[in-house]
Amino acid sequence: MDIKRSGSQPSAKGPEEYFTGTVRLDAPFSGRGNLSGATVTFEPGARTAWHTHPFGQTLLVVSGLGRVQREGGPVEEIRPGDIVWFPPGEKHWHGAAPDCAMSHIAIAEKENGSPVTWMEKVSDKDYLGKPQS
Repeated sequence: MDIKRSGSQPSAKGPEEYFTGTVRLDAPFSGRGNLSGATVTFEPGARTAWHTHPFGQTLLVVSGLGRVQREGGPVEEIRPGDIVWFPPGEKHWHGAAPDCAMSHIAIAEKENGSPVTWMEKVSDKDYLGKPQS
């Protein structure tokens, strides 16, 4: 058993090349195998760039109001308690609503040491599309 105590790891800023706006990464973890994850907090208007995951990704929304979109689909709202699954290779993004922060726990498996392939940033036009609930 290995317990990582709350506050024992410093928060990190989401890298500018992969995020728009202010994003904080907390409690990153890696399992004994290929599992990885973190708690991610997006300030209002902040979001990821478009990206994919080789084995898919699960988001567990813990607070606030967020947005998600898969390529070719509508922008959708996510709320605390929602669980979002992106299948392997599905191009998508996620982040906070324009006027409300959002935190989620993101979990993905690694392939060749990486759980993600980053792509272009999400345009303001795409981000501000009318969300479906």
